[in-house]
Amino acid sequence: MRRRLPRRSLAVVLGALLTATAACGVGGDGSSPDTGQPERTGTVSGEITFRTLQLKPTFTDYVQGVIDAFEAEYPDVTVTWQDVPGEGYNEKLVADAQAGALPDVVNVNTDSFQLLADRGMLADIAALDPEAREDFVPGAWDQYKLPDTGDAVYAYPWYVTPEILTYNEELFEKAGLDPEKPPTSVEQLFDYAERIAERSDGAFSAFMADPKGRLPGDWQKMGIPILDEAGEEFTFGTDEAVRWVERMTELYDQGAMPRESLTGAADINQLYGAGKIVFGPGSPGFVKDIKQNAPEVYDATRVADAITGELGHIGIYTQAVAVRKDTRHVDAAVEFAKWVTNGPNQVEFSQHATIYPSNADGLDDPRFSDRGDGRDAETVARAVGADLLREAQLDANTPVQWTNQVGDAVVREMQKAIKGEISPREAVDNALAAANDILDRQRKQ
Repeated sequence: MRRRLPRRSLAVVLGALLTATAACGVGGDGSSPDTGQPERTGTVSGEITFRTLQLKPTFTDYVQGVIDAFEAEYPDVTVTWQDVPGEGYNEKLVADAQAGALPDVVNVNTDSFQLLADRGMLADIAALDPEAREDFVPGAWDQYKLPDTGDAVYAYPWYVTPEILTYNEELFEKAGLDPEKPPTSVEQLFDYAERIAERSDGAFSAFMADPKGRLPGDWQKMGIPILDEAGEEFTFGTDEAVRWVERMTELYDQGAMPRESLTGAADINQLYGAGKIVFGPGSPGFVKDIKQNAPEVYDATRVADAITGELGHIGIYTQAVAVRKDTRHVDAAVEFAKWVTNGPNQVEFSQHATIYPSNADGLDDPRFSDRGDGRDAETVARAVGADLLREAQLDANTPVQWTNQVGDAVVREMQKAIKGEISPREAVDNALAAANDILDRQRKQ
């Protein structure tokens, strides 16, 4: 997966360009003079552009089919589809916005949406389509709100991939664990890992050691406050966080984690596929990969609810479809964005890729409730993921302040402690100081 640019850093570098563009008032033909938001005309017509992120050529037939069906339904509309590579996608959106060339309908994520909506580039979907809220799971809909803007929502949620728990039941049993009782908290996961280290005799490990894949999620699930209520200071320097580092260090020393995995050098798919690790990645897409590449291990793979600990629910990260605020063809753009993200189209998309609908009707499709006989991991994963998405909430997401730079600084200190170079308390204190220093510098830029 492509590493995304830190949201705050990207906003700092490019925000001036967007602010200048907003001040110049690019376009604006369909805007209300009172709100600056476009107004529906009741006429669905015109030529509009639609931009997606790296869907060609794999999904060309699907996307073009969606466009063709829309144009058949609305013959006075012509949709021109643009697809661009993932690398530099946010920067290209910003450059196009600055040049007044932002597409009428555009694929955004939680980073790019905020960059554009913060500066008045995106239409308020909640105002243009008031009934749309009922079409989506709450966590997905709320993800495209901005602070202090009331009920405004700046994109239709599109597809999503939930977190699940995957594990090898044969290795579970060899470690003396009950496959019917997977862990539900971080603390229990660590207890299971200790048992695995004791019983495996070095033949297999529990999970990967690299803290990058565990933080800040583990701390959130343990009830450790990552930030203060204002979101202005990191606050994870607690005794519970220190205990997390202590347990990770102990487990690493006991052989519960592959030693080469501490720095992310090891490939979890290969290790799991070779029967060398008990817990696999928490992604439905991983289950499909194992089915194709390691069928014997796939037959031993079980799927359960993601570990949620004290939160009691997973987070949610969606792609979305936004409408340019100053589009000249408001009705066509809104209707097309709604068409792309409706239940049937999201369900069809899920048949071409390991993704899930954010549309509530789409999740209600039998495809996402059928568990078969309960033995096929891919079928079970689809149903488990859908159930989790219905209850997903944003407080389980990684805070936007936890940028790549912050994460890297924290992980460096955790790795030092796990290797025994510094104490767990030193690691947490150093990480907290580094994280707040980065946050302070970003705020002053």
